[in-house]
Amino acid sequence: MGCAMSGLGLVAKPAGDMKDEDVVVANLSQEQTEMIKESWKVIQEDIAKVGIIMFVRLFETHPECKDVFFLFRDVEDLERLRTSKELRAHGLRAAAVKGEEQAFKKALKLIKEVMSFIEKTVARLDQLERLDQLALDLGKAHYRYNAPPKYYSYVGVEFIRAVQPILKEKWTAELEEAWKDLFLYVTRIMKKGYLLEERDQHSNTIEPSKEKPDKKNTRL
Repeated sequence: MGCAMSGLGLVAKPAGDMKDEDVVVANLSQEQTEMIKESWKVIQEDIAKVGIIMFVRLFETHPECKDVFFLFRDVEDLERLRTSKELRAHGLRAAAVKGEEQAFKKALKLIKEVMSFIEKTVARLDQLERLDQLALDLGKAHYRYNAPPKYYSYVGVEFIRAVQPILKEKWTAELEEAWKDLFLYVTRIMKKGYLLEERDQHSNTIEPSKEKPDKKNTRL
C-alpha cells in the first residue's frame, strides 16, 4: 500500500521464476525520509479525506479494481462517498455512524486499513527490517485475496494525487520523488511476498507421485 508507477508493469512472474537474487534495496536518502515524515504530519490531519479521494479516483480511473478491493463492490455511488458530510465530520470512524449503509461501512473499513498501512510504513522508515516484513506479509495476504501485483502501483499513484492539494505550497518536485521512491520500494517488496506465497501454495498442491507396486513382489 511507485507513482507514475502505472507503467512499471509489476506483473507476477510464474512461481518458478523466483530467484534468490531478486533482492529489493531501499534507495531513499535520509533527506527523503525526513521529507516524507514531515509531510505525513500534515497528511494525517486529513487522513480520511485523502483515503476517500484516493479510492474514488482509483475506481474512476481503474474500474476493474473493484474486483480486487472487494469491500467496495456494493458501493455504487462513489460521488456520495466523496462528498458525504458525515464522513468528513467523523473521519475514518464514520463506519460506526448510525444509519450509515452497510456498503459504506465496508468501504470505510478498507480505506482505514490502507491508510493505516501507509502510516505504519512511514513510522518504519528508520527500521527497514520491520518495514520489509510489513510489506512482505501484506504481499502474501494479497495472494490470498487474489489481488495481483499489477494493482499495487495504482494506489500509490492516486495517493500522491490526493495529497498534493492538501500539502499546497509544501508540495515540491523533491517531495513527490521521495513518495514515488517509497511506494516503488514497498510495492516491490509486496510483489516479492505475493510471489513467495504463490510458490508456497503451488508447492503444497503438488501431490507426490504414487509409487507403482513392484510386479515381482505381487505374487501371493
